[in-house]
Amino acid sequence: MPTATKKKAPAARAMRAPRPDGAATRALLLETAGQVFAERGYADATSKEICERAGTPMASVNYHFGSREALYEEVLIEAHRQIVSVDELVEMTRALGDPRDKLRALLGHMLAPSSREATRWGFRVVLREMMAPGPLAPALVDKAVRPKAKLLLGLLAEILELPADHPAVQRALVFSVLPCIVMLVAPKEIPLKVLPAMAKDSEGVFEDLMRYVLAGLDALRQAHRVGKKRPAS
Repeated sequence: MPTATKKKAPAARAMRAPRPDGAATRALLLETAGQVFAERGYADATSKEICERAGTPMASVNYHFGSREALYEEVLIEAHRQIVSVDELVEMTRALGDPRDKLRALLGHMLAPSSREATRWGFRVVLREMMAPGPLAPALVDKAVRPKAKLLLGLLAEILELPADHPAVQRALVFSVLPCIVMLVAPKEIPLKVLPAMAKDSEGVFEDLMRYVLAGLDALRQAHRVGKKRPAS
């Protein structure tokens, strides 16, 4: 009997071992789910359709992610990473000293055509979530948005010479980043048919955007510097 037990144990362990293609299947499901959620939104996308399009068994979503909701959470985080990851933000500004140069590098990366093409379905997923937040929006905020916002708030605080939690710094984040988001998610037909000059000169658009943003930040810095000095006098 002891001998029989020893022979069965390795077989049982072998059955529990993960399949060698498990990581590839998980990545395929995540990519396919991103496309489906981008097309249909959270409410209308089903695990069945995701598995059918991925060519995997119907139970694949539950096996690899636990549930459709957990899969969507992963899709949201990946979508935000596609746009720009925290590691990218840190790396692209590592060698820059002036916070204005860092801000220029970050906004330039967001608006670069290569960056937009690389995001695939990410922008559409994030845009859908912004327009109609689902039950997993808090996960997106905590795991993807908040770390990037913290980094950008610190950068803008340097430019404005104010604490990172100052209301003006938080407003400056919206004023600086929101125009980029609008340009990224707006349908291509708008600049082509309504604002053709923008469509023909992306470099000029970015340069004027930076003039606009930096001038606004300088104005905010001056206004709040005056505000800080008034009580002392």
